[in-house]
Amino acid sequence: MTEPAYVEGLNNPQKEAVLHKDGPLMVLAGAGSGKTRVITHRIVHIIHEGTAPHNILAVTFTNKAAKEMRERVEFLTRKYFPSDRAVIDSLPVVTTFHSLGVRILREFHDTLGLRRHFTIYDRSDSQKAVKQAIEKCDYNPKEFEPRKILGMISRAKGDAVTALEYKDMANSYLEQVVSEVWEKYEDILKQEHALDFDDLLAKTLFLLREYKPVRETLQKRYQYIHVDEFQDTNKVQFSIMELLTGESQNVCVVGDIDQNIYSWRGADIKNVLQFEKHFPDTTTILLEENYRSTQTIIAASNDIIKKNQNRVEKNVFTNNDEGDKITLYAGMTGIDEAEYVALTAKSLIDEGAEPSSIAVLYRTNFQSRSLEEAFLNYEVPYQLLGTKFFERKEVKDVLSYLRLALNPGSNADLTRVINTPTRGIGKITMLKVIEGKRAELNAGAAAKVKVFDDIMSDIAKTAAEKPLSDTIKFIMKRTGLEDSLKDEGTEEALERVENLRELVTLASRFNDINPSEAVEQLLETAALQSDQDEIKDKEEQNAVRLMTVHAAKGLEFGHVFITGLEEGLFPHERLDDGKTDQEEERRLFYVALTRAEEKLYLTYAHMRTIFGSQRVNVPSSFLNDISTEHVEAAEPEGGGHTSGYETTVYLD
Repeated sequence: MTEPAYVEGLNNPQKEAVLHKDGPLMVLAGAGSGKTRVITHRIVHIIHEGTAPHNILAVTFTNKAAKEMRERVEFLTRKYFPSDRAVIDSLPVVTTFHSLGVRILREFHDTLGLRRHFTIYDRSDSQKAVKQAIEKCDYNPKEFEPRKILGMISRAKGDAVTALEYKDMANSYLEQVVSEVWEKYEDILKQEHALDFDDLLAKTLFLLREYKPVRETLQKRYQYIHVDEFQDTNKVQFSIMELLTGESQNVCVVGDIDQNIYSWRGADIKNVLQFEKHFPDTTTILLEENYRSTQTIIAASNDIIKKNQNRVEKNVFTNNDEGDKITLYAGMTGIDEAEYVALTAKSLIDEGAEPSSIAVLYRTNFQSRSLEEAFLNYEVPYQLLGTKFFERKEVKDVLSYLRLALNPGSNADLTRVINTPTRGIGKITMLKVIEGKRAELNAGAAAKVKVFDDIMSDIAKTAAEKPLSDTIKFIMKRTGLEDSLKDEGTEEALERVENLRELVTLASRFNDINPSEAVEQLLETAALQSDQDEIKDKEEQNAVRLMTVHAAKGLEFGHVFITGLEEGLFPHERLDDGKTDQEEERRLFYVALTRAEEKLYLTYAHMRTIFGSQRVNVPSSFLNDISTEHVEAAEPEGGGHTSGYETTVYLD
C-alpha cells in the first residue's frame, strides 16, 4: 500500500505515531526528536481520515509554542488539502491550557455566573488582593507574607483542591490562616468580577465536572485531543484533559520525562508514569533519534540523565556528526567567567556566527547582571529575557483603562487609574466612589470624578467601534498619559512613551477582527504571556540571548554557554530550606545541554559574590558525570586563568 505523502521523510517510530488514529497514545520523545513534527503531521492524518479540523484540539504550554504549531498546521493543511476550502477555512484549535480555559469560561460564563468580560488578575494583582484579604482577616502582612500565602493557594488550586476542601484538610496554624485568607480573597475576586491565573484552569475543571451539558458539548466538539509537553502538566490540567477526552479516549500525549523541570509549579511526573493506569489501552511509542545536536552533545546529555532513577528508560541517539568537544572554562571569579563568555561570543560573531544563534544560560536571574556588564563592556549585542513587556507600569496603566472600560466593576483597575496621571482625586474620594457613596462627595471632588467618568465613557465607546490600535492611541491621548510622560522629559519617561508606542504596534495585529473581540484577545495575550514571548523575531533583534534555563525550554541554538556550574548554584540549593532536588536539577541540566546544536561551553567560577559575600565554590557535581573524552579545557582569552577539572585554589 502506498504511504500517504505527509509521512514521507519521517522515521519509523514517527510514522507509527502519526498513523495511530483512535484510542490513547503516549509518545515519549527525547530532546530534538521531532515531536512537534509528529503532532502536526498526526493532525493532518486525522483530517485526511475525514475528521473536520475544528474537531481537533492541540494544547501546549507557551504562547510561542502554540503560535509555531498553529502556523505549521496551517502550512501543512494548505500543502496537503490545497483545494479543499472546508479544511482551509476550518482550522484545528491550537492553544495553551490557560488560553483554552479563557475560551471555555467566556463561552459558558453564564453557567458560572461570570461576566463575559471578566478581568484576569496577573501575579501582582493577586498579591495585592491577598494582602487586602490578610488585613481583612486581622492578620499582619509582615508576619504572613502575601507572596507566600498566594503561593500556597496557587499550589492547592493546581492540585485541584477547592477552598472548602483546603479548609477541611488544614492541620497547622499556617494552613488555617491560609484557609481564612483564601475565603476573603475569593470574595475580593468575586466583587471585582475577576479570576486569577490559577482560576482559568480550576474554574474550567469545576465547569466540566459539575455541568454535564457543558462537558458533553465540549467532548463532542473536541473529538481528538493532543497535549504537548505532557510532563509539565499538573493535576488540574490532567483532569481537564481526561474530562474533555471522555469515553472515546482519543487522546495523544507527547512528552519527555527527562525534561520535567516544573515541579515547583505543580507539574506532576506521575502524570507520565501513571498514564497507562488511567488509559489502559494506551499505545506507547519512543522517539529516540535526535535531529538537533552533535553526537558529543548527545553522549554528554545521556551521561547526565541516566543517573536519574525516576524515569522511563530510553537512549537518545543521533546520526549527526560527532562535532566539537565540549569546552570547559573555570574563572577565578564570576567577573572572569562573564568576561570569558562575552569575549568568546564576540569571537564567534567575528567568525561569522549570527548573534541570535548564541545563547547564554544560567540557573538563577541574579547571574545575568555580571554577564550583562561584560557584554556591554565588550560591545557584544545581547537581549536579556527579564521584565516582561506587559509588566511595565505604563503598559499596565493603559491595559487597566481598557479593562475598566469593559468591566466597570473592577475596583483594582479603578484604583490603579482613577488618579493616573494625577487628577487631584484623593484616597477618601476614591473610597467613596468604590463604595457607591458619590452623593457624599463635595462639589469639587464630584467635578473631578465626573471628568474621570467622561474619560472612561469615551474609552468604552471608542473600544466598541474603532480598530484596537486606534483605541490604544486614544487612551494614551484622552487620559493624558502620553502628555504627562512627555512633560517629565526624562530619558526614562521618554522610554516609557516608546513602550506605549510598541503597545500600539502590538495592538495593530488585532485590527482585522471585531473591536470587542480584539480587546479580549489583547488582554488575554497580556495576561497569559510567558518568558519566551519576550524573544523577538530574529529580524527585529539579532542579538545573543541571555536567559534562565527554564526560559530556554523548547528553544535551540547553534552555540550554548551554560554558566555558574557550581555546587549550590547548579545544582541549585533552595534558599528556604537549603535542600536540593537532585533529580529535577539533573533534568534541568539535561534540558540546558540539549538546547545546543553544534557547540557547548560549560563555565564556572572558583569564587563568586552572592548577596554581598564572596563565596568559594566547589565545581558542580554534574561535571564529574560527563565522560572526560567529551570535554576539553578552554584556552582562555588574553592568557587568563586556565581551566579544567584539575584546578586547585589555595587559601591562606
